[in-house]
Amino acid sequence: MNLTSDASVFWQGDFINLNLTIVTTWVVIIAMVGLSWMVTRHLSTTVKTTRWQNALEVVILFIQTQIRELGLPKPERYLSFVVTLFIFNAFCAIGNIIPGYESPTASLSTTTALAVCVFLAVPFFGISERGLGHYLKRYIEPNFLMLPVNVITEFSRTLALAFRLFGNMASDSMIVGIILLVAPLIFPIVLQVFGLLTGLVQAYIFTILALVYIAAAVSGREG
Repeated sequence: MNLTSDASVFWQGDFINLNLTIVTTWVVIIAMVGLSWMVTRHLSTTVKTTRWQNALEVVILFIQTQIRELGLPKPERYLSFVVTLFIFNAFCAIGNIIPGYESPTASLSTTTALAVCVFLAVPFFGISERGLGHYLKRYIEPNFLMLPVNVITEFSRTLALAFRLFGNMASDSMIVGIILLVAPLIFPIVLQVFGLLTGLVQAYIFTILALVYIAAAVSGREG
């Protein structure tokens, strides 16, 4: 059993390789695009709506509530980025119900890419809301001596975000895989459901942490 889906290489080139992580990531993206098309092609503003639209509205309203509770003004400004993060992680988790599936978020390369997206989103939203000068000022608060500490904190929390999601998803996949090898006829369904729930919880935690970091940048508070 491979520790990560990066180890399953289908094609090796000079500078890149096509591994299982890339394949499953694109499968998840295609599934997201397909489902988005299905949901949005019959959007309705009347009382009568489809079940897919109802489910999507529940997710969006829930995340809007979380954004407001963190004190972020104009939730719609952050909605597309945050909802995309959550739905991508959720789709990766939902795939755990498929036998033999390995979640892309059980790979450090995927979780690092997601963390980098959050790392770039923090100054983007912070500068757009407060202006460049006020945003940069937070790095020298309460005094100039804190500049290196604040910069290191910015990078370290990005690493922590990546390793947190990777560690939880990878350990869950390993535990499930080991138990399935020992008792393949007894626990598969229970463990797949457990993996699904764990993945959805991690998707929620990752999204909330991203919101906390963005809120800190926008408001000037420490995240």
